[in-house]
Amino acid sequence: MDFSMRSRALELMDDPNMEFALLKEAYKDINKCNRLLGGESITINAVWNLIKENPQKSYTILDMGCGDGTMLRKLSVFLGDKGILHTMMGIDLRDDVLRIARGESQAFENIEFQKTDILKADSSLSCDILINTLTMHHFGEERIDAFLHKFINLSKIGVVINDLHRSKLAYYLFQLFGFFFIKTHVAKYDGLVSISKGFKRRDLICLSKKIPNVTHRIQWKWAFRYVWVMKFNRQKS
Repeated sequence: MDFSMRSRALELMDDPNMEFALLKEAYKDINKCNRLLGGESITINAVWNLIKENPQKSYTILDMGCGDGTMLRKLSVFLGDKGILHTMMGIDLRDDVLRIARGESQAFENIEFQKTDILKADSSLSCDILINTLTMHHFGEERIDAFLHKFINLSKIGVVINDLHRSKLAYYLFQLFGFFFIKTHVAKYDGLVSISKGFKRRDLICLSKKIPNVTHRIQWKWAFRYVWVMKFNRQKS
């Protein structure tokens, strides 16, 4: 495979007509991958750093492309243990995915979900911190600029993006990992496609240069992730 450019291949889970039971099983596998490979902690630690740098009574957190809501639930537990008051909103475009998210989040009264196109989100979704985990790679370059500027317009403190490092080594190591730890064909296949659609550092730096007057921090994290944190100095209205 050619890893010099981002792939435009479709993932199996992009199919809106996927059988619901199969979709749920695929999410279980994806969540297992994130847990074992440290993907969840990357976002949680970045959000926690923003909170420590910007102390206030409570926080609103928006997850753009929330999937089954796992990231919000994990983050809510973490913040609750720290005594941080917070409310959360998960945004996704698919009814079946949001059905899973709502079902899994019934014990979390502070988490809500809404069906919205990310690029059509309006000021009613204004938040303190916006997170985006493993969603940006689904977009082509022609849409990512609008995607990022939407994030900046909605968030007051900062943005945390957690996405994949496009790498031949990551690709083949994931094949090995999938053989031992992943059950579903969907998660095995989509994991590899996602890596091929991921980013290299130069891609993210190029995108960041189009967003002036924002502090950007782009860091590589194990296992083959980039965390991109954008910080502002904005007062809450």
